[in-house]
Amino acid sequence: MPRILRIAAAQMGPTSRAEPRATTLARLVRLLEESAAAGARLVVFPELAFTTFFPRWLLSEAELKPYFETAMPNPQVQPLFDKAKELGVGFYVGYAERAEDGRRFNSAITVGPDGTILAKYRKVHLPGSVEPRAGDRFQQLEKRYFEYGDLGFPAFRGPAAWHRPVMGMLVCNDRRWPEAWRCYGLQGVELMVMGYNSAAYDPNGGSTENEEIRTFHSTLAVQANAYMNATWAVSVAKAGNEDGSGLIGGSCIVDPNGVVVAQARTLADEVVATDCDLEACRQGKEKMFNFAAHRRPEHYRRIVEQVGAVVPE
Repeated sequence: MPRILRIAAAQMGPTSRAEPRATTLARLVRLLEESAAAGARLVVFPELAFTTFFPRWLLSEAELKPYFETAMPNPQVQPLFDKAKELGVGFYVGYAERAEDGRRFNSAITVGPDGTILAKYRKVHLPGSVEPRAGDRFQQLEKRYFEYGDLGFPAFRGPAAWHRPVMGMLVCNDRRWPEAWRCYGLQGVELMVMGYNSAAYDPNGGSTENEEIRTFHSTLAVQANAYMNATWAVSVAKAGNEDGSGLIGGSCIVDPNGVVVAQARTLADEVVATDCDLEACRQGKEKMFNFAAHRRPEHYRRIVEQVGAVVPE
């Protein structure tokens, strides 16, 4: 029998440094309401959804403090949780987390339709650098402001209202790394959710990348990994021009065959929604990617034992 879950990708347009938190939260609530009106029972928001993408700036400790959440939920974001519970709609959202011990993470949570947190994830694959690059207008300083995620890739079950999908979470750059997807695939993942803030230029300097190729790569990574792990995938952007720095769009929902079934067309606040049959995952999981029948892990040791490439002599 079909297990139909209607999901919305709630793309956000740019959020400037000057935009008040209350304004940003009101946008999130409107997107949640629009998604619910479209029939969605799960809404996926972007990475660092409550703020601008602050790692592009070199900031002091005092300047950094307002960007981080010390608890989730908290009074500044509680209206989003309240509205979700009122509507009976769950959501995924990314945020900057300051843990009780002072450590900082680029995190995400999935919240059920009753307003309770189902699971938390901390970004593992941090891009960029610790020190700023001399002469560059915009930086990519995630390694400076965040620690590497320490929770691994634990799958979890969604609620009965969503037909109990096996779910996984990623954040931004994680979606480009097949190792992360396969860790979830080996737990039988049926639904991957992720948000991103990806530059529309080469974030590490240079001129070899532009908005077009980076949007293509973003979509390609989700399509390929959804197919190779026979899972639905929802990948959602914060897009547009943030204080002179471009972010790609391309938010999309991809089926277990790797087909894009819904995709945003703008760089603004936009909702796209579709019905996802979780049973469609069975085709890949029982045939081409039947891991129990076809995987040969004895030949994969290099993947976990080696970091950099080692070329033959």
